[in-house]
Amino acid sequence: MQHRLQPLALGVALLTAAGALAACNGGVPIFSSATPSLPAPQVTIIAGQDPNEVAGQFLATWNERAFDAMYAQLSTTSQSAISAEDFAARYEDFRRKAAITQVRAEILATQVNSPNAEVSTRISYASGVAGEFSREVTLPLVMEGDAWRITWDDGLILPELKGGGRLVLEADIPARGTIYDRYGDPLAYESETLSLGIVPGEIVDEESLLRELSRLLLMNTETIRLKYASALPDWYVPLGEVSREEVGKRYGVLSGMGGIRISSNEGRTYYGGGIASHVIGYVAQVPKEQLDEYLAKGYLGDELVGVQGLESWGESFLAGTHGGTLYVVAADGRVLSTLAQRTSQPAHDIYTTLDRSLQARVERYAFGHLTGAAVALSRDTGEVLAMVSSPGFDSNLFNLGNFNSQYLLPELLNDQRVPLLNRAAQGQYALGSVFKLITIGGALQSGAYTAASTYTCDGYFRELPGLTLEDWTVAKDKPPHGTLNLVQGLMRSCNPFFWHIGLDLFNRDPWIVPNMARGYGLGKLTGIGVIEEEPGFIPDPAWKVEQGEPWLAGDAVNMAIGQVLNVTPLQVADFAAALGNGGTLYRPQLVRSIQHGEDEPVFTFAPEIRGTLPLSAENLAVIQEGMRGVTNAPGGTARPTFYGWPAVAGKTGTAQDLPRLPHAWFTGYTFLQRSDKPDIAIAVIVENTGEGSEYAAPIFRRILEIYFYGSPQTRYDWESAVGGPTVTPTLPGTETP
Repeated sequence: MQHRLQPLALGVALLTAAGALAACNGGVPIFSSATPSLPAPQVTIIAGQDPNEVAGQFLATWNERAFDAMYAQLSTTSQSAISAEDFAARYEDFRRKAAITQVRAEILATQVNSPNAEVSTRISYASGVAGEFSREVTLPLVMEGDAWRITWDDGLILPELKGGGRLVLEADIPARGTIYDRYGDPLAYESETLSLGIVPGEIVDEESLLRELSRLLLMNTETIRLKYASALPDWYVPLGEVSREEVGKRYGVLSGMGGIRISSNEGRTYYGGGIASHVIGYVAQVPKEQLDEYLAKGYLGDELVGVQGLESWGESFLAGTHGGTLYVVAADGRVLSTLAQRTSQPAHDIYTTLDRSLQARVERYAFGHLTGAAVALSRDTGEVLAMVSSPGFDSNLFNLGNFNSQYLLPELLNDQRVPLLNRAAQGQYALGSVFKLITIGGALQSGAYTAASTYTCDGYFRELPGLTLEDWTVAKDKPPHGTLNLVQGLMRSCNPFFWHIGLDLFNRDPWIVPNMARGYGLGKLTGIGVIEEEPGFIPDPAWKVEQGEPWLAGDAVNMAIGQVLNVTPLQVADFAAALGNGGTLYRPQLVRSIQHGEDEPVFTFAPEIRGTLPLSAENLAVIQEGMRGVTNAPGGTARPTFYGWPAVAGKTGTAQDLPRLPHAWFTGYTFLQRSDKPDIAIAVIVENTGEGSEYAAPIFRRILEIYFYGSPQTRYDWESAVGGPTVTPTLPGTETP
């Protein structure tokens, strides 16, 4: 719990109520909290107004923060004593210091003794920190010409301020709540953070230092070495951050190693250099454009608040309810009065669905320096177990007390790879041949195709007049597929077969495939909440007409293999889970529970069904058979990668992104039915690298190895170029899922 005195300049409080002016006596409210904020009143001094009208108008303009209009109502003597700027500043300071969120007033009585008058009022103030209080305030008026004007002093803001009194707000701020993974391991928490860096010329035992840093920072030793490889001997090279708890008893060893530099600060700490940063988000100073909003909620304005991810979504839980005591203090420091007091309420902790160990290891071992994303879901519930976007970022860098921020934060913000983009939920990509899972669904549900339907592929597609398209086997100098049934066509990812299906379905009903895609949950938000996501884009005949063009056969042919649409990896993982669990589309979720200590949770996870795949059980079984063939049958496009993994089904995809190299896709699910490790569904995309079978499928397998075994079990050739892990294979005789 923090107890501190409120600084003087904190910003402007947001007024949430405005009122209707009532020119009458007897305790009638001037402001109504149910009335929305109105434009600032334009005051015109009208001859013949009675004092009640003038006083009521003055108080109404105060609640509207129309200080120029208020100032226009002051008497000539009052205006000569204070400038309009200083007048407005007095009211703003009062609102800021007292965290005022609402002002209400009512007229109690009026006395007129021309050319003077007095209007007695009761003004009620609502403080976002200290609660409510009220004061009776008498407004003196003087007749100038034929109009009543206010004779003003500081006591009209609050009687105790007359004569030099000042406000002091002692805030009572609860400690920020912790964000945990599904097993209670912390991801974001209050701690002493240690900023680590290297001075290359001071390194004594490089290998020992690299091993120690690799363990703490969850980085490969070669990745760390590359960071300072080109640095001069006396340069400071920032590496990352860890909490004091993570270092533990090794602090003495680490601090005594030559070449290491350690700086510390207290505050929000993100485990492992900010794993799951796109999900967890970060805290930072209150954004200027949101200052009024936060002040209205009882914030002082100088706190760190969540501005992205769970930190932002869960701010009301993680911050608790601020409390405090509002005093009026005399010039000599004596407390003149206690205006209001409210006790703070403790923060709640958020338990996520994430598996910290899985998330950290996927971030460390799956992508290296490749750009892409991966999402792992619990196949039968929709819980997000891991969400990785590469490159990622270190949430600790947004803590400006972090010594490394001065070096690494500008690099992060100017990185052309856009690390702050959550590619897993906001990246929108063509789906390539993974979309054949939708096309085959449309074909089967149309009734025009069955599992036994055949097509003879010679490597070319010539059904569009004047156009010949080549299968992927031609470019790879492989023999054509020959005659295939529908399951084999999916398993071998035969493009001519699916171009044929796309054209045939177009001729039957051009809406079959677009509607099937939407039935798989594409082209719309998954409803994950907590984090920002994009809906992707599924074109259709109506959209094409809106562009001033007809939906053509070529559009349908391209769509059949996923080349004229956009999806997110999150959407793909979600429909892959549905294909594996029997057809249920669950809403992906990131929050498992919200609670304070041992109190009853205010939220507990429960699976939410958001739809059902538009497939019969028989047709779903056909697609599942084809996906199993991709990973296990002779000729399956990913069979070499998944040798020894019989309980995995999936689909490769290669999405064109000309003139760059294509995006590599792989998605699928497991069906082991183990009680200790629930089946999962995964989607992987690697940007601009090559084919799905060569890049995305190996990463998919790597995630399975980490999930089921805790670490990578195999190493792929391409990893030498991107910083792959040191692999400790499973011992001989270990059961393979």
